[in-house]
Amino acid sequence: TAPLPCGPVRCKTRRMVFIGFHASHEQIAPSALLDAVIGAERAGFDGAMCSDHLAPWTRAQGESGFALSWIAAALACTEFSIGMVNAPGQRYHPVMIAQAFATLEEMFPGRFWAAMGSGEAVNEHVTGDPWPEKRVRNERLRESVDVIRRLIEGEEVDHDGLVRVHEARVWSRPAEPPPLFATAVSAETAEWAAAWAQGLATVIQEPAALQRVVDAYRGAGGSGPCILQVHLSLAESDEAAFAIAREQWTNGLLSPPQTWDLEQPEDFEAAVAGLDRSELRKAVLIDHDASVLAGRIADLAEIGFDRVYLHHVGTEQSYFLAAAESELIPALEELSLIHI
Repeated sequence: TAPLPCGPVRCKTRRMVFIGFHASHEQIAPSALLDAVIGAERAGFDGAMCSDHLAPWTRAQGESGFALSWIAAALACTEFSIGMVNAPGQRYHPVMIAQAFATLEEMFPGRFWAAMGSGEAVNEHVTGDPWPEKRVRNERLRESVDVIRRLIEGEEVDHDGLVRVHEARVWSRPAEPPPLFATAVSAETAEWAAAWAQGLATVIQEPAALQRVVDAYRGAGGSGPCILQVHLSLAESDEAAFAIAREQWTNGLLSPPQTWDLEQPEDFEAAVAGLDRSELRKAVLIDHDASVLAGRIADLAEIGFDRVYLHHVGTEQSYFLAAAESELIPALEELSLIHI
């Protein structure tokens, strides 16, 4: 296969657990984030995923590129798989999402996936529509996913429910539809999602809580990969790593349902005012030693995750990518997360 114009990619060994790179649109301008994901592939990551925000969590983050535009460029400039989180039903009409996903999968077969969630008000409030309670948002998500799947499979769809669709068709479709996973932070949502999702994506929290999420999904018959996104801060010293997290990821001090319902970055800043910043160490793996960090990641993977996506919470990714290539990924190899 001829190399892509964005450059060659080093050969990789086969891994027991897929180690991916998370691209944070809230923190990094789209052009710089594209450079970062290209660098992640060269550093030896297996794949990537990205967030999908209209607004950042805080003003200090200061960015929010359009994920659907960006991911097409990222897939064109790399050879590994790249997925995204998506919340259809309010800001995004499911017909438009079906068309977008079908186009991405047709252009880059087997390399695109999406993790479908019920959304957060910080992104969805802009429509001016009321923000529904979680139960209704879940019902709307399920309707939206059903519509998206039917359209990508070639049906003409009429639907009148929490989302409305009138005689819609998607004309450019892939040979095979992309997998649609579910996002969940609670065991209850994970159990509910098992009936329709092709995999589960969640985010770092206390190990016991993560175990409940995985067990609930698998116990309800959930199939496909279990995916964990890990927030981390790696720097030359513990103090520097903590400073990065404190400056960029104070939203990590908050958790659902509060994070679902706040509308503006300023609301998140007000909500964390006065909170103990040392608590960030529960939401972000903070370290200066890549080998120690690898052990902490391995412990989380052993809970039952097939893929782990690493999110360095700094706006500058070059140090992290260099450390991942020279230290972190080799350390994971030493821990037998990777085998030939």
